[in-house]
Amino acid sequence: MVFLGAPGAGKGTQAKQLAAGHGVLHISSGDMLREQVAAGTELGRAADTFMRSGQLVPDDVIIGMVLERIRRPDAARAWILDGFPRTLNQAEALDQALEQASLGLSHVFSFEVPHDVLVRRLTARWTCGSCGAIWNTEFKPPAKAGVCDTCGGALQQRSDDRPEAVTARLEVYTRQTAPLLDYYRSQGVLHDVDADRPPSDILADLARMISDPDRSPSSRSR
Repeated sequence: MVFLGAPGAGKGTQAKQLAAGHGVLHISSGDMLREQVAAGTELGRAADTFMRSGQLVPDDVIIGMVLERIRRPDAARAWILDGFPRTLNQAEALDQALEQASLGLSHVFSFEVPHDVLVRRLTARWTCGSCGAIWNTEFKPPAKAGVCDTCGGALQQRSDDRPEAVTARLEVYTRQTAPLLDYYRSQGVLHDVDADRPPSDILADLARMISDPDRSPSSRSR
């Protein structure tokens, strides 16, 4: 499966919960890149420059990293790709790799959220530096400002969640990633999801769609 959606659409949260509930692997390209940045690897240093300015990491870098990941043994049964592909070039590279392995995508979910909601979600988002838990000062605030409820770690705002970077990220998504909707719609695997709702409702719809694509009223391909 592939989860598409603008930054702040909630696809990462839903991917983690759906993967845990159905015993499938969650692969987040963003998490993989941030791990490389934190480790100070050559890939991480190269990627950090683009991420800080809200730009996409070059295709040749991200494609190689993701394709290597889905070839590992733990990805043999099923997985959810979160944050990849983001361009038509990436989508075509993924399709080619899957075809060579006699595999294919079963579902592509597009998380739809109004622009103003995305901006509020992203600029109010803070991440725990210790456990990685995400909090939102507007929608999901911690009990104590600046402190993670889960582990007590200090909260910090990612550089790409600051207002100037948020604007750039959303512009990049619209320009480069939105065309993927037509690409996957033409393949008959795309399902639009109203992601401006309670997370539990979204998760329930995704679970129904996976088990029976014809039963979900709010997640249908158009």
